[in-house]
Amino acid sequence: MLNKDTNISKDMFSPAQVDLARSEKISKPSLNFWQDSWLRVRKNKGAVVSLVIIVLLVIMSIIGPLLSPYKYDTQNTKHNNLPPKIEALENISWLPFDGSLKRKDGTEYYPYELRKIDNYYWFGTDNLGRDIFARIWKGAQVSLLIAFLAAAIDMVIGVSYGAISGYLGGRVDSFMQRFIEIIVGIPNLIVVVLMILVLKPGIIPIIIALTITGWTSMARVVRAQVLKFKNQEFVLAAKTLGASDSSIIFKHMIPNMFGVIIINTMFSIPNAIFFEAFLSFIGLGLQEPHASLGTLINEGFTSMIAFPYQMIIPAIVISVTMVAFNLIADGLRDALDPKMRD
Repeated sequence: MLNKDTNISKDMFSPAQVDLARSEKISKPSLNFWQDSWLRVRKNKGAVVSLVIIVLLVIMSIIGPLLSPYKYDTQNTKHNNLPPKIEALENISWLPFDGSLKRKDGTEYYPYELRKIDNYYWFGTDNLGRDIFARIWKGAQVSLLIAFLAAAIDMVIGVSYGAISGYLGGRVDSFMQRFIEIIVGIPNLIVVVLMILVLKPGIIPIIIALTITGWTSMARVVRAQVLKFKNQEFVLAAKTLGASDSSIIFKHMIPNMFGVIIINTMFSIPNAIFFEAFLSFIGLGLQEPHASLGTLINEGFTSMIAFPYQMIIPAIVISVTMVAFNLIADGLRDALDPKMRD
Protein backbone atom coordinates (compact mmCIF):
# COMPACT_ATOMS: atom_id res chain seq x y z
CA MET A 1 0.00 0.00 0.00
CA LEU A 2 1.09 3.54 -0.71
CA ASN A 3 1.56 6.00 2.16
CA LYS A 4 -0.50 9.18 2.18
CA ASP A 5 2.71 11.19 1.95
CA THR A 6 3.79 9.50 -1.29
CA ASN A 7 3.74 11.92 -4.20
CA ILE A 8 3.02 10.48 -7.65
CA SER A 9 4.09 12.50 -10.65
CA LYS A 10 4.19 11.88 -14.36
CA ASP A 11 8.00 11.89 -14.23
CA MET A 12 7.84 8.54 -12.50
CA PHE A 13 6.36 6.84 -15.59
CA SER A 14 7.54 6.38 -19.15
CA PRO A 15 5.57 5.16 -22.17
CA ALA A 16 6.02 1.51 -23.17
CA GLN A 17 7.95 0.93 -26.36
CA VAL A 18 5.88 -1.10 -28.80
CA ASP A 19 7.77 -2.82 -31.60
CA LEU A 20 5.19 -3.57 -34.28
CA ALA A 21 7.59 -5.90 -36.11
CA ARG A 22 8.13 -8.07 -33.03
CA SER A 23 4.44 -8.11 -32.11
CA GLU A 24 3.67 -9.84 -35.42
CA LYS A 25 6.44 -12.38 -34.99
CA ILE A 26 5.35 -16.00 -34.41
CA SER A 27 7.65 -17.54 -31.81
CA LYS A 28 6.28 -21.10 -32.14
CA PRO A 29 7.07 -22.84 -35.44
CA SER A 30 4.11 -23.58 -37.67
CA LEU A 31 3.15 -27.27 -37.67
CA ASN A 32 0.89 -29.18 -40.01
CA PHE A 33 -1.66 -31.73 -38.82
CA TRP A 34 0.69 -34.73 -38.92
CA GLN A 35 3.57 -32.93 -37.19
CA ASP A 36 1.25 -31.78 -34.42
CA SER A 37 -0.15 -35.32 -34.07
CA TRP A 38 3.35 -36.79 -33.84
CA LEU A 39 4.21 -34.37 -31.02
CA ARG A 40 1.09 -35.51 -29.18
CA VAL A 41 1.99 -39.17 -29.66
CA ARG A 42 5.50 -38.53 -28.33
CA LYS A 43 4.02 -37.11 -25.12
CA ASN A 44 2.14 -40.38 -24.56
CA LYS A 45 4.74 -42.56 -22.83
CA GLY A 46 2.64 -45.71 -23.11
CA ALA A 47 2.29 -45.30 -26.87
CA VAL A 48 6.02 -44.62 -27.33
CA VAL A 49 7.06 -47.65 -25.25
CA SER A 50 4.52 -49.80 -27.11
CA LEU A 51 5.84 -48.58 -30.45
CA VAL A 52 9.37 -49.61 -29.44
CA ILE A 53 8.08 -53.02 -28.31
CA ILE A 54 6.23 -53.57 -31.59
CA VAL A 55 9.31 -52.62 -33.61
CA LEU A 56 11.40 -55.07 -31.58
CA LEU A 57 8.78 -57.81 -32.03
CA VAL A 58 8.69 -57.26 -35.78
CA ILE A 59 12.51 -57.33 -35.97
CA MET A 60 12.68 -60.50 -33.85
CA SER A 61 9.97 -62.17 -35.93
CA ILE A 62 12.20 -61.63 -38.96
CA ILE A 63 15.64 -62.45 -37.54
CA GLY A 64 14.62 -64.55 -34.50
CA PRO A 65 14.44 -67.88 -36.35
CA LEU A 66 17.87 -67.14 -37.82
CA LEU A 67 19.43 -66.51 -34.39
CA SER A 68 18.74 -70.05 -33.23
CA PRO A 69 21.05 -72.85 -34.44
CA TYR A 70 17.97 -75.08 -34.75
CA LYS A 71 15.15 -74.91 -37.28
CA TYR A 72 11.61 -74.39 -36.07
CA ASP A 73 10.32 -77.62 -37.64
CA THR A 74 13.30 -79.94 -36.96
CA GLN A 75 12.39 -82.75 -34.56
CA ASN A 76 14.81 -84.37 -32.11
CA THR A 77 12.92 -86.69 -29.77
CA LYS A 78 16.07 -87.31 -27.68
CA HIS A 79 15.90 -83.62 -26.64
CA ASN A 80 12.16 -83.44 -25.98
CA ASN A 81 10.66 -81.40 -23.11
CA LEU A 82 13.88 -79.67 -22.11
CA PRO A 83 13.45 -76.51 -19.96
CA PRO A 84 14.94 -73.11 -20.92
CA LYS A 85 18.70 -72.88 -20.53
CA ILE A 86 20.84 -69.89 -21.53
CA GLU A 87 24.61 -70.11 -21.29
CA ALA A 88 25.24 -66.60 -19.97
CA LEU A 89 22.36 -66.67 -17.46
CA GLU A 90 22.37 -70.26 -16.20
CA ASN A 91 24.34 -69.42 -13.03
CA ILE A 92 21.98 -66.64 -11.89
CA SER A 93 19.80 -68.37 -9.31
CA TRP A 94 16.76 -66.06 -9.47
CA LEU A 95 16.38 -66.43 -13.26
CA PRO A 96 14.55 -69.47 -14.70
CA PHE A 97 17.24 -70.22 -17.28
CA ASP A 98 19.36 -72.81 -15.44
CA GLY A 99 17.77 -75.82 -17.15
CA SER A 100 15.96 -77.13 -14.07
CA LEU A 101 12.43 -78.48 -13.61
CA LYS A 102 10.35 -79.12 -10.51
CA ARG A 103 8.70 -82.42 -9.68
CA LYS A 104 5.26 -82.64 -8.10
CA ASP A 105 6.86 -82.99 -4.65
CA GLY A 106 8.71 -79.68 -5.15
CA THR A 107 12.21 -81.10 -5.69
CA GLU A 108 14.29 -79.88 -8.61
CA TYR A 109 16.02 -81.97 -11.22
CA TYR A 110 18.19 -81.15 -14.25
CA PRO A 111 17.17 -82.95 -17.47
CA TYR A 112 20.27 -81.68 -19.31
CA GLU A 113 22.59 -83.40 -16.82
CA LEU A 114 20.49 -86.55 -16.53
CA ARG A 115 20.47 -87.01 -20.32
CA LYS A 116 24.03 -85.71 -20.73
CA ILE A 117 22.99 -82.99 -23.19
CA ASP A 118 25.45 -80.17 -23.83
CA ASN A 119 23.13 -78.10 -26.06
CA TYR A 120 21.48 -74.88 -24.96
CA TYR A 121 17.82 -74.22 -25.74
CA TRP A 122 17.00 -70.63 -24.80
CA PHE A 123 13.24 -71.23 -24.43
CA GLY A 124 13.42 -75.01 -24.07
CA THR A 125 11.97 -77.67 -26.37
CA ASP A 126 8.50 -79.12 -26.93
CA ASN A 127 7.35 -82.73 -26.72
CA LEU A 128 8.89 -83.47 -30.14
CA GLY A 129 12.24 -81.87 -29.31
CA ARG A 130 11.72 -78.76 -31.47
CA ASP A 131 13.35 -75.52 -30.37
CA ILE A 132 10.66 -73.28 -28.82
CA PHE A 133 12.74 -70.10 -29.36
CA ALA A 134 12.77 -70.61 -33.12
CA ARG A 135 9.12 -71.69 -33.14
CA ILE A 136 7.94 -68.66 -31.15
CA TRP A 137 9.53 -66.13 -33.50
CA LYS A 138 8.38 -68.09 -36.53
CA GLY A 139 4.90 -68.15 -34.99
CA ALA A 140 5.06 -64.41 -34.27
CA GLN A 141 6.06 -63.86 -37.90
CA VAL A 142 3.04 -65.81 -39.15
CA SER A 143 0.62 -64.21 -36.66
CA LEU A 144 1.78 -60.68 -37.50
CA LEU A 145 1.63 -61.44 -41.23
CA ILE A 146 -1.95 -62.69 -40.94
CA ALA A 147 -2.95 -59.72 -38.77
CA PHE A 148 -1.36 -57.07 -41.02
CA LEU A 149 -2.77 -58.56 -44.22
CA ALA A 150 -6.24 -58.99 -42.72
CA ALA A 151 -6.21 -55.41 -41.38
CA ALA A 152 -5.01 -54.04 -44.74
CA ILE A 153 -7.74 -55.90 -46.67
CA ASP A 154 -10.36 -54.78 -44.12
CA MET A 155 -9.20 -51.21 -44.60
CA VAL A 156 -9.32 -51.30 -48.41
CA ILE A 157 -12.74 -52.98 -48.60
CA GLY A 158 -14.26 -51.05 -45.71
CA VAL A 159 -13.05 -47.62 -46.89
CA SER A 160 -14.20 -48.18 -50.48
CA TYR A 161 -17.58 -49.65 -49.51
CA GLY A 162 -18.33 -47.06 -46.84
CA ALA A 163 -17.26 -44.11 -49.00
CA ILE A 164 -19.36 -45.19 -51.98
CA SER A 165 -22.37 -45.95 -49.79
CA GLY A 166 -22.26 -42.61 -47.99
CA TYR A 167 -21.54 -40.53 -51.08
CA LEU A 168 -24.23 -41.99 -53.34
CA GLY A 169 -26.88 -42.05 -50.62
CA GLY A 170 -30.54 -42.76 -51.30
CA ARG A 171 -31.60 -46.27 -52.29
CA VAL A 172 -28.04 -47.37 -53.01
CA ASP A 173 -26.95 -46.41 -49.50
CA SER A 174 -30.01 -48.09 -47.99
CA PHE A 175 -29.37 -51.33 -49.91
CA MET A 176 -25.65 -51.38 -49.05
CA GLN A 177 -26.35 -50.80 -45.36
CA ARG A 178 -28.93 -53.58 -45.26
CA PHE A 179 -26.29 -55.90 -46.74
CA ILE A 180 -23.89 -54.94 -43.93
CA GLU A 181 -26.61 -55.57 -41.34
CA ILE A 182 -27.14 -59.07 -42.75
CA ILE A 183 -23.44 -59.86 -42.47
CA VAL A 184 -23.18 -58.41 -38.96
CA GLY A 185 -26.33 -60.31 -37.92
CA ILE A 186 -24.62 -63.65 -38.57
CA PRO A 187 -22.30 -64.61 -35.66
CA ASN A 188 -18.71 -63.94 -36.70
CA LEU A 189 -17.41 -67.20 -35.26
CA ILE A 190 -19.85 -69.31 -37.29
CA VAL A 191 -18.87 -67.61 -40.54
CA VAL A 192 -15.15 -67.99 -39.86
CA VAL A 193 -15.41 -71.63 -38.76
CA LEU A 194 -17.45 -72.55 -41.83
CA MET A 195 -14.96 -70.83 -44.14
CA ILE A 196 -12.03 -72.61 -42.50
CA LEU A 197 -13.78 -75.96 -42.83
CA VAL A 198 -14.58 -75.33 -46.51
CA LEU A 199 -11.17 -73.94 -47.51
CA LYS A 200 -9.08 -76.13 -45.13
CA PRO A 201 -6.73 -74.52 -42.55
CA GLY A 202 -3.92 -72.35 -43.89
CA ILE A 203 -2.64 -68.78 -43.96
CA ILE A 204 -4.73 -67.66 -46.97
CA PRO A 205 -7.99 -69.29 -45.77
CA ILE A 206 -7.54 -67.72 -42.32
CA ILE A 207 -7.00 -64.27 -43.87
CA ILE A 208 -10.08 -64.72 -46.08
CA ALA A 209 -12.13 -65.89 -43.10
CA LEU A 210 -11.04 -62.91 -40.99
CA THR A 211 -11.88 -60.40 -43.74
CA ILE A 212 -15.37 -61.74 -44.52
CA THR A 213 -16.90 -59.80 -41.63
CA GLY A 214 -13.97 -57.71 -40.41
CA TRP A 215 -14.46 -54.84 -42.87
CA THR A 216 -17.99 -53.90 -41.75
CA SER A 217 -16.95 -51.69 -38.81
CA MET A 218 -14.54 -49.73 -41.03
CA ALA A 219 -17.27 -49.29 -43.66
CA ARG A 220 -19.69 -47.85 -41.12
CA VAL A 221 -17.14 -45.41 -39.71
CA VAL A 222 -16.10 -44.19 -43.18
CA ARG A 223 -19.75 -43.84 -44.28
CA ALA A 224 -20.45 -41.60 -41.28
CA GLN A 225 -17.45 -39.42 -42.14
CA VAL A 226 -18.50 -39.15 -45.80
CA LEU A 227 -22.01 -38.10 -44.80
CA LYS A 228 -20.44 -35.35 -42.67
CA PHE A 229 -18.14 -34.14 -45.47
CA LYS A 230 -20.59 -34.50 -48.37
CA ASN A 231 -22.21 -31.07 -48.02
CA GLN A 232 -19.14 -29.13 -46.92
CA GLU A 233 -17.64 -26.32 -48.97
CA PHE A 234 -14.58 -28.11 -50.35
CA VAL A 235 -16.76 -30.89 -51.79
CA LEU A 236 -19.20 -28.40 -53.32
CA ALA A 237 -16.26 -26.47 -54.78
CA ALA A 238 -14.85 -29.67 -56.34
CA LYS A 239 -18.25 -30.44 -57.89
CA THR A 240 -18.48 -26.90 -59.25
CA LEU A 241 -15.07 -27.28 -60.89
CA GLY A 242 -16.28 -30.45 -62.62
CA ALA A 243 -14.46 -33.11 -60.55
CA SER A 244 -15.78 -36.64 -60.99
CA ASP A 245 -17.42 -38.55 -58.15
CA SER A 246 -14.48 -40.94 -57.82
CA SER A 247 -12.06 -38.02 -57.70
CA ILE A 248 -14.10 -36.30 -54.99
CA ILE A 249 -14.27 -39.49 -52.90
CA PHE A 250 -10.67 -40.70 -53.18
CA LYS A 251 -8.78 -37.41 -53.64
CA HIS A 252 -10.73 -35.04 -51.43
CA MET A 253 -12.77 -36.92 -48.84
CA ILE A 254 -10.63 -39.92 -47.91
CA PRO A 255 -7.43 -37.86 -47.29
CA ASN A 256 -9.45 -35.84 -44.77
CA MET A 257 -10.33 -38.97 -42.81
CA PHE A 258 -6.89 -40.61 -42.70
CA GLY A 259 -6.81 -40.18 -38.93
CA VAL A 260 -10.02 -42.15 -38.38
CA ILE A 261 -8.91 -44.83 -40.86
CA ILE A 262 -5.53 -45.28 -39.17
CA ILE A 263 -7.10 -45.51 -35.70
CA ASN A 264 -9.61 -48.19 -36.76
CA THR A 265 -6.92 -50.14 -38.61
CA MET A 266 -4.65 -50.14 -35.55
CA PHE A 267 -7.50 -51.47 -33.39
CA SER A 268 -8.27 -54.21 -35.95
CA ILE A 269 -4.69 -55.62 -35.83
CA PRO A 270 -4.84 -56.95 -32.22
CA ASN A 271 -8.36 -58.25 -32.89
CA ALA A 272 -7.02 -60.24 -35.86
CA ILE A 273 -4.12 -61.57 -33.78
CA PHE A 274 -6.50 -62.69 -31.04
CA PHE A 275 -8.94 -64.31 -33.47
CA GLU A 276 -6.16 -66.17 -35.29
CA ALA A 277 -4.83 -67.41 -31.94
CA PHE A 278 -8.33 -68.50 -30.95
CA LEU A 279 -8.80 -70.45 -34.18
CA SER A 280 -5.42 -72.13 -33.71
CA PHE A 281 -6.24 -72.90 -30.07
CA ILE A 282 -9.42 -74.77 -31.03
CA GLY A 283 -7.60 -76.66 -33.78
CA LEU A 284 -8.80 -74.69 -36.83
CA GLY A 285 -5.60 -72.72 -37.36
CA LEU A 286 -2.35 -73.69 -39.02
CA GLN A 287 -1.47 -77.36 -39.11
CA GLU A 288 1.83 -79.06 -38.36
CA PRO A 289 4.66 -78.40 -38.93
CA HIS A 290 3.69 -74.73 -39.34
CA ALA A 291 3.51 -72.60 -36.22
CA SER A 292 1.70 -69.52 -35.00
CA LEU A 293 1.38 -68.10 -31.50
CA GLY A 294 -2.04 -69.73 -31.20
CA THR A 295 -0.79 -73.18 -32.17
CA LEU A 296 2.11 -72.88 -29.71
CA ILE A 297 -0.29 -72.01 -26.89
CA ASN A 298 -2.50 -74.94 -27.89
CA GLU A 299 0.48 -77.32 -27.88
CA GLY A 300 1.73 -76.00 -24.53
CA PHE A 301 -1.72 -76.24 -22.94
CA THR A 302 -1.72 -80.03 -23.23
CA SER A 303 1.42 -80.28 -21.05
CA MET A 304 1.00 -77.13 -18.96
CA ILE A 305 1.20 -78.85 -15.56
CA ALA A 306 4.42 -80.77 -16.21
CA PHE A 307 6.11 -78.23 -18.50
CA PRO A 308 4.50 -74.81 -17.88
CA TYR A 309 7.12 -72.88 -19.88
CA GLN A 310 5.75 -74.38 -23.13
CA MET A 311 2.56 -72.38 -22.68
CA ILE A 312 3.70 -69.43 -20.54
CA ILE A 313 6.33 -68.11 -22.98
CA PRO A 314 4.10 -67.90 -26.11
CA ALA A 315 1.25 -66.57 -23.93
CA ILE A 316 3.50 -63.74 -22.72
CA VAL A 317 4.55 -62.91 -26.29
CA ILE A 318 0.98 -62.73 -27.61
CA SER A 319 -0.22 -60.77 -24.56
CA VAL A 320 2.56 -58.19 -24.90
CA THR A 321 1.86 -57.89 -28.62
CA MET A 322 -1.87 -57.27 -28.17
CA VAL A 323 -1.42 -54.82 -25.28
CA ALA A 324 1.22 -52.89 -27.24
CA PHE A 325 -0.99 -52.56 -30.32
CA ASN A 326 -3.94 -51.42 -28.20
CA LEU A 327 -1.83 -48.79 -26.41
CA ILE A 328 -0.53 -47.49 -29.75
CA ALA A 329 -4.09 -47.31 -31.07
CA ASP A 330 -5.18 -45.40 -27.95
CA GLY A 331 -2.29 -42.97 -28.37
CA LEU A 332 -3.10 -42.43 -32.05
CA ARG A 333 -6.77 -41.85 -31.22
CA ASP A 334 -5.83 -39.18 -28.68
CA ALA A 335 -3.47 -37.55 -31.18
CA LEU A 336 -5.49 -37.78 -34.41
CA ASP A 337 -9.07 -37.38 -33.21
CA PRO A 338 -9.85 -33.68 -32.69
CA LYS A 339 -12.60 -34.54 -30.18
CA MET A 340 -10.01 -36.19 -27.90
CA ARG A 341 -7.71 -33.16 -27.79
CA ASP A 342 -7.46 -30.80 -24.85
